[in-house]
Amino acid sequence: MLYYIFRWLDQFGISGSHLWGYISFRAIVAMILALIISAWFGERFIKFLKRKQITETQRDASIDPFGVKKIGVPSMGGIIIIVALLVPIILLGRLRNTYLLLMIATTIWLGFLGGMDDFIKIFRHDKEGLKGKYKIVGQITIGLIVGIVLWASPDVKANLNLEVENQHGKEVVIKHKEEPEKTLKTTIPFVKNHNLDYSAIMGFMGKYKTAAGWILFVIMTIIVVTAVSNGANLNDGMDGMCAGNSAIIGVALGILAYVSSHIQYAAYLNIMYIPGSEELVVFFMAFIGALIGFMWYNAYPAQVFMGDTGSLTIGGIIAVGAIIIHKELLLPILCGIFFVESLSVILQVWYYKTGKRHGKKQRIFKRTPIHDNFRTQDSQLDPECNYIVKTPHKAIHESKITIRFLIITIILAALTIITLKIR
Repeated sequence: MLYYIFRWLDQFGISGSHLWGYISFRAIVAMILALIISAWFGERFIKFLKRKQITETQRDASIDPFGVKKIGVPSMGGIIIIVALLVPIILLGRLRNTYLLLMIATTIWLGFLGGMDDFIKIFRHDKEGLKGKYKIVGQITIGLIVGIVLWASPDVKANLNLEVENQHGKEVVIKHKEEPEKTLKTTIPFVKNHNLDYSAIMGFMGKYKTAAGWILFVIMTIIVVTAVSNGANLNDGMDGMCAGNSAIIGVALGILAYVSSHIQYAAYLNIMYIPGSEELVVFFMAFIGALIGFMWYNAYPAQVFMGDTGSLTIGGIIAVGAIIIHKELLLPILCGIFFVESLSVILQVWYYKTGKRHGKKQRIFKRTPIHDNFRTQDSQLDPECNYIVKTPHKAIHESKITIRFLIITIILAALTIITLKIR
């Protein structure tokens, strides 16, 4: 909104109005505004939640050996993140941008889906919340919408990098194809000519390989959105953990979006130049600001929980942002914590269902998601169950676990960035 107003004023030579044409300026203002809104609105929203008794019905106290009581802490704090994110985007974003509209749609859709889950938990006192099948349908739907829009929209194009011969052999020239085009290519980490073509995978389809490639791309989009949103949801189990990890991931995605939207940097790094993706820089800076502001209240001991309203939304934002800039195959590295959390649950359930051995139940970890394994001491274990992983024997305080997970995510984010050069 303000972007269009100031761009219009710039035509009349009004001093300072030209600043709104700079991505760096709008991105920094968006982050600051999101942080202020999150902090200011967060305090008032928490008081409102307490007055209306919109709080957690219960938390499993048995998994906290330090006796920290978290009953009565307000939930649905994800609304703080969503409001603090969308307000700067509406004010500062270029709302005719297809990529930005997809990010806004993802935020609203998954925010509503997570909100329904929290509503059922809080107001209907049903700890299970929204049935899993409805969650999956909601995640698949937004993944399908994003995939189809990226397939069908004429605005979704990229300038592919070129290679030429010179006297020293084959080298990459610092330039791109003159005209942007629809592409099914995506980045593969640690590979020199690091583009994977979905249509090439479907080469066995002959003349239908391009159409089949787009279908594969849509399916991949659905899988990525569902997996990352669920991973973020599972990571939301300790004060400040999901918000902190996601803010770090947001920084990495903001950097990747910036270099993908800047033709000189994209050429230097030999990656696709994606016109229009600069608006994702504004979005992710607002995303970072909203999460940092939320952590003011969510850091240990939490004054508010984000609930599924926040965690499902955060995961979807990360997934869709990565897909838009053709970096979805970097997510297992960048979102390594989310991946390990999800994998720990899958392995635990699978191993438990293999049945009893020597008359005892079987588990791999003491508890899952994996972060709960580290705050569970041996005295809390079921004597009727065998555990493969029993370390640590003494519980670690959740604030230390959170900080360590954040450090790991910083390392993974740095590794993700340098994959652009390590190949």
